[in-house]
Amino acid sequence: MQAVVPHRANIVVCGAGPAGRALAYRCLRRGSTVTVIDPAPHRRWTATYAAWLDELPGWLDPAVIAARVPRPAAWGARRHELDRTYVVLDSARLQEELDIGGAQIISDRAIEVDRNAVRLASGATVTGDRVVDARGLARSPRRAEQTAYGVVVAGSRFEPLFMDWRTDNGANPAAPLSFLYAVPLGADRMLLEETCLAGRPAVDPRELRLRLEHRLRSRGIELDGTEPVERVRFPVEGGRPGGDRFGAAGGFLHPATGYSVAATLAAADTVAAGESVWPISARTVHALRTAGLRALLALPPADLPLFFDAFFTLPPHLQRAYLSGRADLRGTATAMSALFAALPARLRRPLATAVFPHRVSLPGTHSSL
Repeated sequence: MQAVVPHRANIVVCGAGPAGRALAYRCLRRGSTVTVIDPAPHRRWTATYAAWLDELPGWLDPAVIAARVPRPAAWGARRHELDRTYVVLDSARLQEELDIGGAQIISDRAIEVDRNAVRLASGATVTGDRVVDARGLARSPRRAEQTAYGVVVAGSRFEPLFMDWRTDNGANPAAPLSFLYAVPLGADRMLLEETCLAGRPAVDPRELRLRLEHRLRSRGIELDGTEPVERVRFPVEGGRPGGDRFGAAGGFLHPATGYSVAATLAAADTVAAGESVWPISARTVHALRTAGLRALLALPPADLPLFFDAFFTLPPHLQRAYLSGRADLRGTATAMSALFAALPARLRRPLATAVFPHRVSLPGTHSSL
């Protein structure tokens, strides 16, 4: 007979990463009883999390912001400045801010999750009035992934770069492309990271390391091998919107960028209150974003810089709608339509076929999608 954990909480949260911890924290602030299940609930966060400043909820202590970049630069084939403040979070302070000390914390692995009960690897069963799965997405060969290899260097010799697709990283021109991401982690440190935005398969981190070292040498920076390293690998597809899932597993990860932390922080109060965060507009935006990922995966590698040149020339409100408007159906659709119109004509048909594989009509150069 399976053991049953006797404490029945108002809500059971599976997963103690940023999404699960944020939800548990906001539930505790509402006075709910909370159980958190995670194999290593106190493991320290070492990943770098960033967001647009205007995405963060008002309840979040500004002290969790390690650095602010008022107008980050981006390069496709040419340089752009983004008219939006970008922030890099202090991961350790964020974890401390999302205090779940008032929850029942179970160090175990969830094996089966349903609406009111969780079966654990130990054989025990945990019950609750609600169960929310915030364990993230499992890797699979069928799922496109984002990969990155980065180093932390002293000083601020680089201007902050949200995305730099210039081809000085030594990669074979026919190989999948990667870009440089360069952001401050505070007053005297910078993360320099070679990133594969999305691939199936994604560029291997060992290849990204070689590309990063080549790129930095070409810009006059030699590494001595003692720099702290950050490795990134996670799926960018597979999340399914639903009230019993939260974070990446619940569709909060933007499939065309890999960002999810700010969206989950912003939605945590609504989910904690038991309200829906998936109106039809949000579900449709999720479908459009998934289509955007298909478009990125369908582009020939050499054309990615042109794609992002077109995106970064969109008006700031349309960039914001596509990057952050989780339920902004009108803004997302308008941004995608404007981006399509701004692309070179030769890219439109393959992108339209990728986005709408079952029904595409493109007479001449005019779309009737």
